[in-house]
Amino acid sequence: MNYQETITYLYNSAPLFQQVGKAAYKEGLENTLALDEHFNHPHTKFHTIHVAGTNGKGSCSHTLAAILQAAGYRTGLYTSPHLVDFRERIRVDGRPVEEEYVTDFVEKHRRFFEPLRPSFFELTTAMAFAYFAERKVDVAVVEVGLGGRLDCTNIIRPDLCVITNISFDHVQFLGDTLAKIASEKAGIIKKGVPAVIGETTPETRPVFLEKAEEAGAPVFFAEDERLLYEAGRNDDGTYLYQTKHYKNLKGELGGLCQEKNTNTLLSAIRVLVKSGYRIGDADVRKGFSQVCELTGLAGRWQKLHDRPTVVCDTGHNVGGIRYIVEQLGRQKYETLHIVMGMVNDKDISGVLALLPRKARYYFTQASVKRALPAGEVKAMAEGYGLEGEAYPDVKTAYEAALAQAGSEDFVFVGGSSFIVADLLSLNK
Repeated sequence: MNYQETITYLYNSAPLFQQVGKAAYKEGLENTLALDEHFNHPHTKFHTIHVAGTNGKGSCSHTLAAILQAAGYRTGLYTSPHLVDFRERIRVDGRPVEEEYVTDFVEKHRRFFEPLRPSFFELTTAMAFAYFAERKVDVAVVEVGLGGRLDCTNIIRPDLCVITNISFDHVQFLGDTLAKIASEKAGIIKKGVPAVIGETTPETRPVFLEKAEEAGAPVFFAEDERLLYEAGRNDDGTYLYQTKHYKNLKGELGGLCQEKNTNTLLSAIRVLVKSGYRIGDADVRKGFSQVCELTGLAGRWQKLHDRPTVVCDTGHNVGGIRYIVEQLGRQKYETLHIVMGMVNDKDISGVLALLPRKARYYFTQASVKRALPAGEVKAMAEGYGLEGEAYPDVKTAYEAALAQAGSEDFVFVGGSSFIVADLLSLNK
């Protein structure tokens, strides 16, 4: 099989959550442990940092990886979902896994894993850990796929656990209260391993304290440490941070959520340095200011066009959309155009209730099975006073928005990671 045939095989033989949703979710670690045994426990051959949370874990994972790369560590990065190419999920020093590795991995090991019938994520995680071990990385930043306690990344024993925040997402798997969701995500906390918690609520803080005490793990709450003093904006949309340890720290990522992420990252860096990681001032500055170039990060308040201004963002739940709406309110434009779609297992009503009424909408659907049909999104949106038309795909919706937008207008594309993925695929 060539690379594209191999990817098609993986999608067809191992259920892909981003395509089919709940049917792809497998509770428990039996398959993960069997795969880990088969590959001779590759995750034990390098250091790891484990990152969980409802929102912000992708940005935090990429920024940590960028800082470690800048510090001279050979750095693995495992994230999900991918936007354009499967290989985005598995990187070493910012470079995606080679097509040949993916093809050879499947061909060599399919006789073992086919009888297991692993999920796509179980198999991909095994591939990532095997690849990192083969490439002899010093440290890998590993993003949790879903939850934490039963996530197949949770076989690692990291040097640091980071949990960014807790809000409502994947409630059908993780629970219908913030405390239940926090309990699942706190499942990554290990005995004696320091944990940094980015944000808490009165419901979630006791959960983290209890889990840390049970595990004998030191826990640090970034919101209490307040290492970030001030966040200003540069003319190009980037941040200029004033922090306890770094004056005039430039942050490349421009979304409002990055203020919280940065405070979390500053606490994480402090713990890593205390743990023996060699991370200098220049490394932190380079990682924050060049995260996209160093790691390939895309889709986080990413500016794609001027006159009209076009921005996309992968925020897709109530917590993420709240930041996006606040940031849209700070932009200068004549008319706001919003190209949006959602998948069917999100809190659609909660998102729609947050969106600005004073905008022209282009309701659409991503090219995944979980996508809510554009007509249904439009019908639901009308109940919240959101006006616009339905379009059959992202390309058509985006082209319509560009055609109607004036040079002083603002076009936002989002609502789902998969809407952004389809948009970025147009320019592949």
